[in-house]
Amino acid sequence: MDRRIALTGSASPVEQIRDQIRGLIATGQLAAGEPLPSVRQLAKDLAIAPGTAAKAYRALEQEGLVETRIGGGTRVSATASSTPGPVLDHARGLVDASLQTGVDVEDAVRIVRAIWPR
Repeated sequence: MDRRIALTGSASPVEQIRDQIRGLIATGQLAAGEPLPSVRQLAKDLAIAPGTAAKAYRALEQEGLVETRIGGGTRVSATASSTPGPVLDHARGLVDASLQTGVDVEDAVRIVRAIWPR
């Protein structure tokens, strides 16, 4: 799982880890019950402090996306659900069109937020 996470954005490492794991769950790439790396392993793999990885996991736990059990590690929550297929299909279409036209991810997100009904 940790190979799918990369710290490349301008957001804090905690935000990047949280957002990327949230995305992996939403797209079904991480399923309910699937284990996440230990805090120490994630910290080592990403070259960050263990406290940073723990803070990201705590934030995900507060959102109900992961559960941590003593001796059982951290796993995707049974109540975490993936995004419906049609939404994922359209999101992939947005990504493809954005890449073809040179729109970066931050601009694509801004566009979606701008047209989202309030």
